Amino acid sequence: MFDPDADLVAQAVRELARRTRFPVAFGGLFEDGAVSVTSITGSRTRSLEGLQVRPERGLGGRAMTEQRPRMTSDYGASRQITHDYDGFVLGEGLRTLLAIPIVVGGRSRGVLYAGAWQETPIGGVTTAPAMDVAEAVASELRIQDEVDRRMHAMPPAAQALTASAREELRESFAELRSISAEVSDAALRSRLGTLEQKLLAFADGSPSSAATTRPVPVVRLSPREKDVLSCAALGSTNAEIASQLGLREGTVKAYLGTAMSKLDASTRHAAVARARRAGILP
Repeated sequence: MFDPDADLVAQAVRELARRTRFPVAFGGLFEDGAVSVTSITGSRTRSLEGLQVRPERGLGGRAMTEQRPRMTSDYGASRQITHDYDGFVLGEGLRTLLAIPIVVGGRSRGVLYAGAWQETPIGGVTTAPAMDVAEAVASELRIQDEVDRRMHAMPPAAQALTASAREELRESFAELRSISAEVSDAALRSRLGTLEQKLLAFADGSPSSAATTRPVPVVRLSPREKDVLSCAALGSTNAEIASQLGLREGTVKAYLGTAMSKLDASTRHAAVARARRAGILP
């Protein structure tokens, strides 16, 4: 069964190894009082498997508690940490270890590690890219949290949405499209697309989004056309849409024009209505 959180960590661990050039990287997210390491790359043994790190314990636990990177170039001899997890770390033969907490909303949600079997100097050149990777994971978790919060705040799909709830759903969708438009990573954009489909599925369950008796033709809008149309659905002007999406006003007008053409609509309002009937917008 696909686990989106485990997949997110796996991508981060691979990126951490690539960007820091440390031979070993591993990590996991906090759940049930501890971080369970769910992804490992570059290890020579299976010693790191099953590692669970609790706050304040070990290098990673200290990093989570202090919410800042912690590092050591001689793990076995370090007196700055507890040695609860020596069997795992020293079992792999790691000497140098860097731990980066994943912090969301002032709370540590996980930890990423980069390590080497020999003593390796660790400085800003290493920690900066590692922190960037951890922040990318934190950003993804923040987006998931916000979507979940908004979804849970809405009435059940079986009930008719109130006007305010329907408007919040549409605002959430437009915001998600705006965030997605700023993301260059293809895997992350795919994950955001999954969240987008959850919002659309919720809208489809509402009576206000029920299919009309007239068949709705299949319409394929480009991601940018969808971004622009979702903002237009909230009543934003071309200038406001351009500012929100980081586009030129003329570019916004062009995207609206092609979307209207595909939807066979003469106005933006008609285009929005047809996009909703086609299940493209909530």
